[in-house]
Amino acid sequence: MIYPVKAMRVVPILCAGLMVQAAAGQTGAGDAESVMREGTLAQQHGDLKAAIADFKKALLLKPNLIEARANLGAALAAAGQLDAAIEEDSHVLELSPQNDAVRMNLAMAYYRTGNWNQARIEFERLHAAHPSDVNTAILLGYTYNKLDRQGEAAALLAPMEPGHEDDFQFEYVYAYALIASGKQDLGLPRMEKLAKVKNSAEAWLLAGSARFYRGEMQIARADLDAAVELNPKLPGLYTMAGQARYAMRDMPAAASAFQAALRADPMDFVANRDLGAMRLKEGDTANARPLLELALQLQPRDPLTRFEMAKLDDQAGKYSEAATILEDLVKTDPNWLDAHWLLAAVYFEMNRPEDGKRERAIAHSVELKQKAATTEKN
Repeated sequence: MIYPVKAMRVVPILCAGLMVQAAAGQTGAGDAESVMREGTLAQQHGDLKAAIADFKKALLLKPNLIEARANLGAALAAAGQLDAAIEEDSHVLELSPQNDAVRMNLAMAYYRTGNWNQARIEFERLHAAHPSDVNTAILLGYTYNKLDRQGEAAALLAPMEPGHEDDFQFEYVYAYALIASGKQDLGLPRMEKLAKVKNSAEAWLLAGSARFYRGEMQIARADLDAAVELNPKLPGLYTMAGQARYAMRDMPAAASAFQAALRADPMDFVANRDLGAMRLKEGDTANARPLLELALQLQPRDPLTRFEMAKLDDQAGKYSEAATILEDLVKTDPNWLDAHWLLAAVYFEMNRPEDGKRERAIAHSVELKQKAATTEKN
């Protein structure tokens, strides 16, 4: 997510020649200036509908009145009409390429529409013109993060950090870039510091997620629980908190978190899959099946969900269905030990002893290789 920057009311940076009044006698020039001023007053009072109408009227009277077109772009963006704002801002920049205020508005409009690459181009132009401007660097960093170019974001912001350690937006985008680009030892302390100082649920969630994927479950759980306390409605939070609790074998707490996640979003894939797996492990096949079936509908090729469905089919006596799933799984991942063992057991249940013996031998071989690899690694 991007944190809001200071609201900008366009004050175009215009070349001296563009500030000059139209030549005396030009039809409608005076009226256009008057209508534009009315639009500006309406914009300042938050009456965007009137402002947009006035700016359009001024442009009908004087099409090249750049200030009216620039302010029209800003009013359209404020009203959520982003495509129209982009069109107006682009027109202004064709006439006045050095207008940094309008270029910032254009970059922000592209960002808000999800056109990250075009936003990047505009932010890079602004950064090149003003390399020491921290606000522009932050926005460019956010854009790099959106484009999965977190290494570039980290490299951009690193030399600018001294003196900005207490700037929440700066540290947030920088810490995220460090974490996502693999420099977690640098990024995590920054993110957790932000979370503590600013009581930011978003920062706690990011830190907790990173700790989870590093296998640091106790810290992950503490971070995620802190996020839950601050903002339990944060999307995806209860799911991640459930996974951390599940990994720590705290099944009641994990189930509670997954249930909260599903109340917020019944189509949450991970919550359906993991709660279904928990119910299956408890022997509650009646409640496990609908959860796992929905997870499989959401992501039909997810290996873990398919493995849990194979276990469920095996317990329900649907051996042929279980075997079909498991045969595909071990073909895709020949080193999946649990899948080999379960497939061997299913073959025996199907009265296919030769296939069962063969699969059991494969499982023994895989197990020995994995033990040898672990011994060598240690």
